[in-house]
Amino acid sequence: MGHAHPVPLPARLVRTPRLTLVPPGRENLPDLIRLKSDPRVFELMLHGIRSPERTREELEDDIDFWAVRGYGTWCVFLTETGEFLGIAGLMERPDGRGTALRFALWPECRGHGYAREAARAGLEFGHRAGLARIIAVAWEENHASRQVLRDIGMAECDAFDNRGRRMLVYESRMET
Repeated sequence: MGHAHPVPLPARLVRTPRLTLVPPGRENLPDLIRLKSDPRVFELMLHGIRSPERTREELEDDIDFWAVRGYGTWCVFLTETGEFLGIAGLMERPDGRGTALRFALWPECRGHGYAREAARAGLEFGHRAGLARIIAVAWEENHASRQVLRDIGMAECDAFDNRGRRMLVYESRMET
């Protein structure tokens, strides 16, 4: 598993047909605090709802992760309006399972395909950055997230229990 070389800053910005994905900066902290403290978004995420202090620490970690790895989590914006929709991108799972795709968008975004568009962009960026295998983890009952993962070509490969919930692991392998 080789680590990607840091990517020049402009190349870290990703545009899809409707979205702009930007590596997070300190200016994004208010949006991230709102998102990560909202139980509708983060209750089922790894480590659950975040305090403002924890969100600030995670933002610093995300900025550092980008600097070291050349990939990470983006803030997702609707290009047309500049509206903050949530986050998507890549993180190293603390349980040692590998580099994982993650996405968390406002519930109001459901049904528009934004999560799928952002997740696909993150997955493609990760493979272009040299990650041969990218995983994603979703709660078995989270049918919307599982559908997004299937739609972007990820395949179920494993499962585990976390806090009494069955978690499914999906993977994408870079074609060689």
